[in-house]
Amino acid sequence: MNKNVILSLSLCLVILLTGCASEFNNVYKVADNNYKYEHAKQCFAMGKFDQAATLLSELVTVQKGKTTAQESLYMLGMAQYCNRDYESASATFRKYYQSYPKGDYAEQAAFYIGQSLFESMPDPRLDQSSTIGAINAYQNFMDIYPDSPLREQAQKRLFILQDNLIMKEYLSAELYYNLGGYFGNINSNTESNFESCIITAQNALKTYPFTSMREKFSILIMKSKYELAQNSSEEKRIERYREAEDECYGFLNEFPESEECKTAQKYIDRCRKITGD
Repeated sequence: MNKNVILSLSLCLVILLTGCASEFNNVYKVADNNYKYEHAKQCFAMGKFDQAATLLSELVTVQKGKTTAQESLYMLGMAQYCNRDYESASATFRKYYQSYPKGDYAEQAAFYIGQSLFESMPDPRLDQSSTIGAINAYQNFMDIYPDSPLREQAQKRLFILQDNLIMKEYLSAELYYNLGGYFGNINSNTESNFESCIITAQNALKTYPFTSMREKFSILIMKSKYELAQNSSEEKRIERYREAEDECYGFLNEFPESEECKTAQKYIDRCRKITGD
């Protein structure tokens, strides 16, 4: 493309963007709130969610008591959501539902409290406060609106959120196992990292008994019990080898097709040689 044509197009784009920004700034300075509100709706319809949110954030404080109050607050939440400002969106939808529990958009707002938090779901290795918040929000939504057409979507999101929490527990248990004999992180509640791995994995299985990761947790428990026995004092050694052996038998019964069955059988043979059973 000719350089002059590219330059001309670039200049046109700059002028267009400058004009749009100038128009928005002029609207923002207008004292007529009704005019601002109509412009905010127009921005929202055109996908200019940042501008819509900026105007609506100011307008919701002066719309209270007016017929447009509900719509403006809900539209602010949607503008923030579409602009990927999920934390603000969740707070706005919560504010809407608390202010208008029987409002025109109450059902949608209740759903989007959780949906906004779902969209900001962190990596399993990070703090899961928003994940737990999303789970609670979706559960509240389904309790209040059991027949909502959004219920199925909320249920699917719940499974994904729970998987995120389960993965965090698995990564924690796996980390303990990998740390093995390192004692720098041991506290007074556990004797070793292997014991911490066992406790973490067992608690996860109690909390999420039907998880698809049950086999992976069970593998960590089995291996950790064997390693714990190997690293135990003489007075605890025989008892722990028997516990490891029992765990291996339980694993074979529950997961007879697992790739780790050979490992389980190997552990059993070693345990029996030591215990003499």
